[in-house]
Amino acid sequence: MSSPNLRGLVAEVLPKVIDLRRAIHRHPELAHEEYQTTERVVTALREAGLSPRTRTPRTGLTVEVGSGEKLIGFRADLDALPIQEPEGLAFRSQVPGVMHACGHDVHTSVAVGISLALNRLEPLPGRVRVIFQPAEETFPGGGQELVREGAADGLESIIAFHVDPSLEAGKIGLRSGAITGSADRFYINLEGPGGHTARPHKTVDLIYAAGKVITELPALLNRLTDSRLPMTIVFGKVVGGTADNVIPTTIELSGTCRTLDRTLWEDIPGLIDRLVQEIVAPTGAKVLVHYQRGIPPVINDERIVARCRQAVATTLGLESVVVAPTSMGAEDFARFTEAVPGSLIRLGAKPPGRDVDLHSASFTADEAALESGLLAGLACLLGLLED
Repeated sequence: MSSPNLRGLVAEVLPKVIDLRRAIHRHPELAHEEYQTTERVVTALREAGLSPRTRTPRTGLTVEVGSGEKLIGFRADLDALPIQEPEGLAFRSQVPGVMHACGHDVHTSVAVGISLALNRLEPLPGRVRVIFQPAEETFPGGGQELVREGAADGLESIIAFHVDPSLEAGKIGLRSGAITGSADRFYINLEGPGGHTARPHKTVDLIYAAGKVITELPALLNRLTDSRLPMTIVFGKVVGGTADNVIPTTIELSGTCRTLDRTLWEDIPGLIDRLVQEIVAPTGAKVLVHYQRGIPPVINDERIVARCRQAVATTLGLESVVVAPTSMGAEDFARFTEAVPGSLIRLGAKPPGRDVDLHSASFTADEAALESGLLAGLACLLGLLED
C-alpha cells in the first residue's frame, strides 16, 4: 500500500485512537487488574466488526485481522505503574497512586488503531494477530502466560513498540541483536550464632560476611565473564541487625542481575551460587542462595529489523529511522522473541522542550507518537506480510 493511502487511512482512525489513549490514561490499572482497560479495547474492536478473544476471567485479549495462511503478530501491553501522577495533564490519572508512566496507554491505543486500520484494508495478504498483554510490569511478567496459552502459536514473526522519551515523535528506533537486558532476582541469606560486637572472634561476624559478598561478588563476576558482554549485578536490599553492639544472627541480601547476552544469562545462576559460597566460606557463616529467573534479553531478528527499516523509511522517510540504543532495562516481549523471530521497536515520544524518563512521575508522551506509531506499525506489518 502506498504511503499517501496509508496516511489517509491513519487519519481516519487517529481521532478514535487519541480518545482511547486519553481514556486509558485517565483510568490506569495495575498488573493483572486491567479489567476496564481490557473492556475498552474489546468494545473498540467489536464496534469495528472484529471478534476479539478474551481471557475471561483474566485480563488481556487477542484479535486476528485478515485471512490466509501467513500469520504475523503485533504485541501491546496494558498495565500501569504504582506512581502518583502530578497535576498538569488535562487527562491525568483519576486513580490515586497509579499512572501510565511507561507508555503502555500509547502502545495499547496504537495497537487498537492498527487493528481498525488493517480491518479496513481487507483482503490482506495474510493475517495479523494483535496481542494485548497484561502484567508487563510484574516479575517475571505476563508474556510468559500468554505464550504458554498459545498466543505465539503459528506466528512467522512478531513486532512490538516501546515508547522512547529520548527520541522525538516521528523517530523510529531500530536495532538488530540485543536491545534490552535480562532481569533476574537473587536472594542471599546469611546465618550465624550472633554475639557481642566486643568479641567477634567468638562468633561469626555476619556484617563482615555480608560486606564481603556485596563488594566482592560484582568484582569477581566481572573478572570471570567476557568483558565484551554487558552484565551488571546490583544489590538493592540489605536487611539485618537490631542494635549497634549486637552481631546479628541473620542477614538478607537481594538484588538484580542483568545481561544482554543469552548464553551468559543461562550461565550466571550457577556462577553466582559458586562465587557466594567461596566468598563466605572463610567467615564461617552459613549461606543460602536463591536465584529467581525473570526475563531473558530481547534479541531482535536481523531480517525482521531490515524489513521494518525499509518499510518505515518508505512511509515516514529515511530521516525518521535511527539506531535504537541498547538498554539494561528488561522487557518481557522477550518471551515472544524466544518463541518467534521478532523485533522490539522504539517509538519516539519525547515531549517538546522536556526531558523525562520512563517509570517516573514526570513521564509524559507526545501525542504525535500516536500517528507515527500507527504509520510505522502498519508499514512494518504490511511489509512483513508481503515479504
